[in-house]
Amino acid sequence: MKTVFRILLIFVSVSVFLISCEKNSGEGGNATITGSVWVRNYNSTFTSLLSEYAGVKEDVYIVYGDNVGYDDKVETDYLGYYRFNYLRKGKYTIYVFSEDSTMTSPDGKIAVIEEVEITENDQLLIVPQLLIYN
Repeated sequence: MKTVFRILLIFVSVSVFLISCEKNSGEGGNATITGSVWVRNYNSTFTSLLSEYAGVKEDVYIVYGDNVGYDDKVETDYLGYYRFNYLRKGKYTIYVFSEDSTMTSPDGKIAVIEEVEITENDQLLIVPQLLIYN
């Protein structure tokens, strides 16, 4: 009976170890997600386009997998580009806030969201340009 118990204990221990080694989305890898933000500046009623430009100093957020809330945030550079480094394989949500051009959001802001997936180590994943309104 002791032998069966020991074998069962070893099996459970190995199973727990293997499950704990499974790495989910997040930091600790060597993949990169990068992209840019572009701004369309309209008048207050969104009927006339006033200008367009790179989204400088915009906050861009990343969510790892199915986490609640954002896991990291970066600010775009002087050309509107952002980058999240050292990521593992998995699913990610990238988002930035924009003025609501439909004027239906109570606070006047909406999230512009892109869902992406890193499928390989050392992958450079380029997110489609995030278009926001101002």
